Amino acid sequence: MARLTTEKLAQAARLVGASEFDVWLTFVRETFGGGDPALPLILEGGLTWQSALMVFRDGAKVAIVGNYDADPLKAAGDWDEVVPYVQGIREPLLAQLEARISKGKTPRIGVNFSTDDVKADGLSHGMFLLLEGYMKGTRFEACLASAGDLVGELRAVKTPEEVRRIRAAIAETDALFDWVDENVRIGMSEREVYDAIQERVEAKRLGYGWDPVGDPIVNSGPDSMVGHGVPSSSIRISPGHIFHIDLGVVKDGYSSDIQSCWYVPNPGETQPPEDVKSACSAVVGAIDAGSQALLPGVEGWRVDEAARSFLVAQGYPEYLHALGHQVGRVAHDGGTILGPKWERYGQTPFGRVREGEVYTLELGVDVNGRGYLGIEEMVRVSQGGVEWLTTRQTDIPLLRG
Repeated sequence: MARLTTEKLAQAARLVGASEFDVWLTFVRETFGGGDPALPLILEGGLTWQSALMVFRDGAKVAIVGNYDADPLKAAGDWDEVVPYVQGIREPLLAQLEARISKGKTPRIGVNFSTDDVKADGLSHGMFLLLEGYMKGTRFEACLASAGDLVGELRAVKTPEEVRRIRAAIAETDALFDWVDENVRIGMSEREVYDAIQERVEAKRLGYGWDPVGDPIVNSGPDSMVGHGVPSSSIRISPGHIFHIDLGVVKDGYSSDIQSCWYVPNPGETQPPEDVKSACSAVVGAIDAGSQALLPGVEGWRVDEAARSFLVAQGYPEYLHALGHQVGRVAHDGGTILGPKWERYGQTPFGRVREGEVYTLELGVDVNGRGYLGIEEMVRVSQGGVEWLTTRQTDIPLLRG
């Protein structure tokens, strides 16, 4: 099995070679408890002192790190050269840049900042100022530029090992949904379901796709908090409700993000009522419409528009969020979104979809008096269309408990 960092560094070398940059530089320090979101793609573990991880145009991979951090990087075998230092990083950093970037041209050094992509914005302002200071008075002064697009593509286009890990996270999520289907009972509170799911997540030593205060999202009936709400101890699963769960878990560093829902039958009901079935059909149809538009080269907003237009044409109000986002190391993984051209999304809906990216397709409707009916699937973009990573929900089952 290929090491993830080996795959991603090889991918990074290809991206830098095709870019405008002489070098892509990830500059970090004291990474435990925070740091650059790009770091785990190219390095297992953390770093303490100021560290410069560089991929040059010719494919060379060079790490300049504090002397106590050097041995693990050497042992990993991913780096062509590991340069340890003791007193300061400035001199070894400049020496590597001088030796590896041709003279007689204006250097281009890509660093990790972005106004739109949170996962490509890992270089803090303070670290940026440090870099500027180190390069002042050299030929590298004023040569730092945003590598946001490069980092975004590196993160977004999944390698085989990344896809394997995402599938494993989905399988764990499916098992939790199976547990819900078999064990959740009428009369349980939202909070009881939430606690039971988290107990199983912890027992399996899985992580959470987003903040565990709201993972999973559990909704039952019309009075529940829709969106990023907190499960209620007073709202109980009751006949006539739509019961809905939004759940993401992390396994081996990669996340799932899936929504499923059930109808809670009244005594004597053997199938959902027409208003619930109609809502489910509209949601599934809108996801279909979005999936058919999700092709390499298409701008994200056009995918959202296809789904949004379908839903509105069925007589339902438009949803108040994007149709989909990328999934990877966490549920909301940055990059292009499948969303409308709203101010809050910045330039992210104008990004073009790439083959190999993994997205959610998610939307829902409020069914009057019954609650929120939402479905979320995960797909991988391929040249000929999407590959469904999740087993699709195309109808709404009864909660039998």
